[in-house]
Amino acid sequence: MGLCGFHASCSLLSLVLIIVFLLCGEHVHSIGRLQTDGCNLFEGSWIYDATYPLYDSSQCPFFEKQFDCVRNSRPDKQYLKYKWKPTACELPRFNGQDFLERLKGKTIMFVGDSLSLNQWQSLTCMLHTAVPHSDYTIYRTGAISTVTFPEYAVKLMLFRNAFLVDIVTEKIGQVLKLDSIESGEIWLRADMLIFNTWHWWLHTGRKQPWQFLQEGNKVYKDMDRLVAYEKALITWSKWVDSNIDPTKTRVLFQGVSPDHNSSADWDDPEAQNCYAQEVPLKGSTYPAGPHPAETVVKKVLSTMSKPVSLLDVTTLSQLRVDGHPSAYGIGGHAIMDCSHWCLAGVPDTWNQLLYTTLLKI
Repeated sequence: MGLCGFHASCSLLSLVLIIVFLLCGEHVHSIGRLQTDGCNLFEGSWIYDATYPLYDSSQCPFFEKQFDCVRNSRPDKQYLKYKWKPTACELPRFNGQDFLERLKGKTIMFVGDSLSLNQWQSLTCMLHTAVPHSDYTIYRTGAISTVTFPEYAVKLMLFRNAFLVDIVTEKIGQVLKLDSIESGEIWLRADMLIFNTWHWWLHTGRKQPWQFLQEGNKVYKDMDRLVAYEKALITWSKWVDSNIDPTKTRVLFQGVSPDHNSSADWDDPEAQNCYAQEVPLKGSTYPAGPHPAETVVKKVLSTMSKPVSLLDVTTLSQLRVDGHPSAYGIGGHAIMDCSHWCLAGVPDTWNQLLYTTLLKI
């Protein structure tokens, strides 16, 4: 007897196939969600993929010159061809149109330093590439930059705030107040907040934008930077717990973006820093081990009463010794950049992981 030997069976099979087709066509994202259930997305390795990068940087109107390594004449191109592969699953490929449709009418705000700028510019380009004929607007007012996709009523905002806590001008000079957040009213404008801070906590000398630190009534000329960082994160966590309504606002923490200023961290005696690194490190662990700031972030997040999703990008980014502008940023060989990331590049994977967290909602 054939598969449709009975008319009733054939009709039933046809109906099932039609339903499956409609479900797959309208809800492709559900496949991605099912494939990543129970999988640690942040544990894995980098593998070569000839279909990468996800976009052509020359077609992106949003980029800062410092991140556009191809435009800055970086000679090697293999660093563009790697994708992140979690050990136990496949990372869903980024679907920019689906991203915009899911967040229609919403405002996403990145709050942090130039690594937030790195991720924000990556995301704006990934979305523009997905809907190249959709209009967009871009403008900056003070510390806030905004890209809007009017067709979807989606706003992508960047609020530059390197420490999350306040820097205040007082008689003694610029004071970093470890227990004060005055800019939180602006953050409450967003439906999704993605926070980041670390990069500026280690700056000294002319790059340090404060002269003193203060906690309560105590003023310090300096203190252990990791201790100061934890105090600031605790202040931020209390702000989130006191001010965020999880039914209205989703909160994520970007994780700690590592630098590669010392090749001793990845046991390469022939290198000095990230310059001339052309391929990722093999495997899934970093020779120098966990980043100390990453440990602090996880410690603070574990104490919070409100839900915060961690984009735990530290280890996967540590493996990308090849991903920085190095001499192909804005400073050339005079200012070696082993902190920020080329675009296209590693922050695109951060945004793939951001997209995957949306699939899990």
